[in-house]
Amino acid sequence: MRLAELSARSGVSTATIKYYLREGLLQPGHRVTATQAEYGEEHLRRLRLVRALIQIGKMPVAVAREVIAAAEDTSLDHHMRLGAATRALPRVPGPAEDDEATGIARRSVDALLEQLGWHGMHDEPSPALGTLITSVAALVRLGYPCDAAHLLPYGRLAAELAVADLDAVEEQPTAAGQIEAAVALTVLYEPVLLSLRRLAHVQESARRFGGR
Repeated sequence: MRLAELSARSGVSTATIKYYLREGLLQPGHRVTATQAEYGEEHLRRLRLVRALIQIGKMPVAVAREVIAAAEDTSLDHHMRLGAATRALPRVPGPAEDDEATGIARRSVDALLEQLGWHGMHDEPSPALGTLITSVAALVRLGYPCDAAHLLPYGRLAAELAVADLDAVEEQPTAAGQIEAAVALTVLYEPVLLSLRRLAHVQESARRFGGR
């Protein structure tokens, strides 16, 4: 398809598509003349992924480019490519190491990881681990329960979700498709999970306190 058709099918303006091409977010088309190129279904799919990262995932263009570059780095094995792509996703600042609450949070998280049997997390540090410690430290400061026993139900649910996520990833027939799916599902399912949790709170609150 030509650029105009790619724009029509994707709902993205030609000017934006050209911008994505310049920024390396979209792979170049097949050159047919000095001024024209043709695009295939792989371009349409990539364009939809880019829009999802930027519009739904709220990623800056530079971060989206980093995510896509990590996903395409064939020097890494499949596990590392999956990890590199998701590690490039937006993150919160790391924990303040000189803070007493951070020390308490780190001990709680380490105990949680031990109970879950999630070994080696410190050997291959993930931004998610820092985010978890930062979040638990905030709970510590506010006096809410956040020791390993209180965190364990969340960890067990996360383990079940990881199985479902990776099952969905493995349904993709190619390695590139699996990496794209890992990124897309991470970005797109997080608001789904948050929304479902909030709806569940409404339901449970009505069950417990409704009519009082």
